[in-house]
Amino acid sequence: MDIKIRDHIINNFKGDDYEALKRAIDESVKEQDEVTLPGLGVFFELVWEDATNVMKDDIIKMIEKRVNQAQSS
Repeated sequence: MDIKIRDHIINNFKGDDYEALKRAIDESVKEQDEVTLPGLGVFFELVWEDATNVMKDDIIKMIEKRVNQAQSS
């Protein structure tokens, strides 16, 4: 069976408005459920593809900071 997870996740959220997308992301992050990680990854991929180089640098710096904080905790 050939499951295209990206397509499935994108189709699941097609037509959703700002509030629905925000709620889905907030709940996924709050619950820390690993089942939602692929969906968040697809969202991140969409953001990354449209981000400017400045935005990408900012994102990487945020990730670097949080990863380093998590390692020391």
